[in-house]
Amino acid sequence: MKKTIALLLALVMMFALCACGQSAAPAATEAPAAEPAADAEPARPHFDKLTLEFVPSKDADVIITGTKDLPELVKAEMANLGYDIDEVDITVGTSYDATGEAMSAGSIDLGWLPGGTYALYSDDVDVILTATRNGLSNDSTNPADWNGEANATQKNGPQVTYYRSLIYATPSEYGKELAAKVNAGEKLTWEDLDKAKWAVQKTSSSAGYIYPSMWLMANYDGKKISDLSNVIPLDSGYGTAFSYAAAEQVDIIVCYADGRNDYEASWMLPTDQQDETGKQGMGRSESIWNELNVIGVTEGIYNDMIAYSKNSDTMADEDFRKALGDSFIEIANTDEGKDIISVFSQVGYEWGDDANYDGERAAQELLKSLN
Repeated sequence: MKKTIALLLALVMMFALCACGQSAAPAATEAPAAEPAADAEPARPHFDKLTLEFVPSKDADVIITGTKDLPELVKAEMANLGYDIDEVDITVGTSYDATGEAMSAGSIDLGWLPGGTYALYSDDVDVILTATRNGLSNDSTNPADWNGEANATQKNGPQVTYYRSLIYATPSEYGKELAAKVNAGEKLTWEDLDKAKWAVQKTSSSAGYIYPSMWLMANYDGKKISDLSNVIPLDSGYGTAFSYAAAEQVDIIVCYADGRNDYEASWMLPTDQQDETGKQGMGRSESIWNELNVIGVTEGIYNDMIAYSKNSDTMADEDFRKALGDSFIEIANTDEGKDIISVFSQVGYEWGDDANYDGERAAQELLKSLN
């Protein structure tokens, strides 16, 4: 029995010694939790250059001077919407067709176009915004109602989405004869008009060619401008037409309805002076309202628009186009912006719809079928 107890004590002591000789394993430590990676801010869309072009609806110098502050306004508004543009370049086309062709080729991103030019090139361009303008105090379809100082039109009507073209008799001797007949309530004959020397704009100009031609067609058995015997086509805009009128070099000119408002100041200035907008004086001694008489009034013409080139890489993104539209609407609501777009007799913009210009397409097709 004593031997058994001694043996058990010996075994207990042996196990105790073994346990003391072993070192305890260190406790595992948890790795610190990884900090979540901060979301990287997405890069802002960046464009080296945006190209804008205006058709020569007015003298190029007048347009360039009047829009000189537009590039910085566009850059600032687009920056507010998250788009950085290094340069905004503004040019004036040498003709309406030149601007349309440049946009078709994709070398111009945005263009300010009349409906007629848009209709011709709408396979390659699309409308973003349509301009609004103040209606005139006179919207009569009777030409005699537009004539004389007492009937001088004011740009104080409600905002409208259309305008008219007028056919004007100049202060030449024959122009005065035509005006006298109209103001006496007589209807001019085709022979009266065919005898006159006309100055017109390029065939893509709505107010300067298309709608005056349609007015002829509606009133003179389908005859049109190309049927007239004495027509001078002008490439350099309405300023040249008014200069020709003041110099009595032509008997009839055609222009948008508020054209006399735009040239009223320069009409009676000496030829060596310019008005505050840069138009050269024309040296007349009587009011433009008395000397330049309306002899015809066209149907309404849907307003000009800002269109983009479908073939421009810059304009490929729909969100970018939407931001540009928002920017121009915002600019037009500022005092500085209103001054700029007033150069074109515009007071604001609204989102455009290609279908609104179907009438222009019909006019173009009609003219093509008769040429």
